[in-house]
Amino acid sequence: METSVDHIPIHPSQVTPAWLTDCFSKKGIVDAASVASLSYESIGAGMVGDSIRFTLSYDDNGRAGPATLVGKFPAEDQTSRETGVALGLYLNEVGYYRELSHTVAVRTPHPYYAAINEATGDFLLLLEDLGPARGGNQLKGCSLEDAEHVMRQAAALHGPRWNDPALRSIEWLNARPRHLKTMQGIFPAALRKFQERYDGILEPDLMAVCTRFGEKVGDFCALEFERFCVIHGDLRLDNLLFDILGEQEPLAVLDWQTAARAMGMVDVGYFLGAGIQSELRRAHERDLIRLYLDELRRHGVTDYGWDNAWTDYRRGMLQGVIMPIFASANVERTERGDEMFLSMARGACQLAIDVEAFDALPAA
Repeated sequence: METSVDHIPIHPSQVTPAWLTDCFSKKGIVDAASVASLSYESIGAGMVGDSIRFTLSYDDNGRAGPATLVGKFPAEDQTSRETGVALGLYLNEVGYYRELSHTVAVRTPHPYYAAINEATGDFLLLLEDLGPARGGNQLKGCSLEDAEHVMRQAAALHGPRWNDPALRSIEWLNARPRHLKTMQGIFPAALRKFQERYDGILEPDLMAVCTRFGEKVGDFCALEFERFCVIHGDLRLDNLLFDILGEQEPLAVLDWQTAARAMGMVDVGYFLGAGIQSELRRAHERDLIRLYLDELRRHGVTDYGWDNAWTDYRRGMLQGVIMPIFASANVERTERGDEMFLSMARGACQLAIDVEAFDALPAA
């Protein structure tokens, strides 16, 4: 991580032309040019972080840097920020961009600056602006073509570091078991809160899946995986940009706060439950998984067949059940958040029913 933690800007107003000029000069982004002025605007408040677009102008003294870039800051809401720090979400995202993004083939924004103060949770990411682009929308779902692009990008993330033993030595990347144990301990309270909040709104058969998960959460959190890779951990439409750079490229994956070492089918199952409408998923589920496996082979993975993949899919998709239950209880409540968590829960719980996911879990 960056070592000069005392000087990490923690608010957009602290990102000044002088600070950016110094940052860009040290990284070779500009030579003699200086940032002459900048402006910024909010482009979205996530569950645990805030995103800002900066527009820059330069003097005429040399090679200029980017005209725009995106900054990510800790959430201003204190509850959301505390969640981000406690679960290592800020550390994960900074770590991904500094240590892993250049070692996998998935399309992500290029990082210009990534720094964190691990003691306080203060961090800043300055990333490539991929606009104009079409943002994924969790509430609307996506087309089959979009889902196919997601399968290709999932394989591009998972394949290059498949079963790479070096991943075990990256401390923050291996925190998932510890965080799952923490989540397991507080899950009963989160489930009660979820049930109280959405009782009578979430359909009874789907709420029953959430209740059943409460009985099986220990089995899921203790799940061992024979095959591992770098996973995204929250692969859903709100974290995807389609037709980036004015339709020059089909897709980029954003928001790496839940990056981890785990089995790839956590991402695939999570997306197919939370990312697309159940009708589309049922019609094309197996074809999409076959596409993912074909793309894995293109990235050099030759030891992963259908039977293992399907079992892993049935288990891994339960990530989509735990996430809305836990997250809804631990971030600032909003109307959009309620709609999103219900959408995620509906898709994931229906998928769990369709593939009999609980029957695939080994006993802890």
